[in-house]
Amino acid sequence: MVRRYDPERRQRIIDAAIRIVELKGIAALSHRAVAAEANVPLGSTTYHFASLDELLLAALEQVNSEPQTTIESWGSRLSKDVPLADGLTAVLEDYASEGRGRIRLEYELYLAALRRPLLQPVAAAWLDDMVTVLARHTPDLPTARALVAIIDGLLLQYLLTDRPFDRAEVRAALARVLGEQGDAP
Repeated sequence: MVRRYDPERRQRIIDAAIRIVELKGIAALSHRAVAAEANVPLGSTTYHFASLDELLLAALEQVNSEPQTTIESWGSRLSKDVPLADGLTAVLEDYASEGRGRIRLEYELYLAALRRPLLQPVAAAWLDDMVTVLARHTPDLPTARALVAIIDGLLLQYLLTDRPFDRAEVRAALARVLGEQGDAP
């Protein structure tokens, strides 16, 4: 049998893993499921990724580097001319408008780091990057950390309920952490 050179195969496998986690969760991820989704032989998945943790690591790294989820892209949308609570609310509203599937995917990968040590440095770096970006817009590091915590909580609550994104509620929660006054625009 002749081997066919396929330079895109590894990327197709990562993309397939991301789709599976987004649609069905990490529990549905297996080499067999990924091979079927990527339309590659089963051996290709284990050739490129000896373990599912290695595949999850590649997926997490890719998701964290995509333009719509990079923390730097969030930071670039924040302006000194707009109250931070308003700017963050707009960023989160845009993020939520992409649908729950994408947010679910990111939190599935992020929370997988709790039980998978290989993923922990990537998840921790994502948190640290978010704190660093927000710290540029806050009076101190503890405030930036509190914002990251409230954003995580708000997004998880959004995922766990059927309620629509509530701009006023999100802005009020962020404003409370920031000590900002005023109503949402």
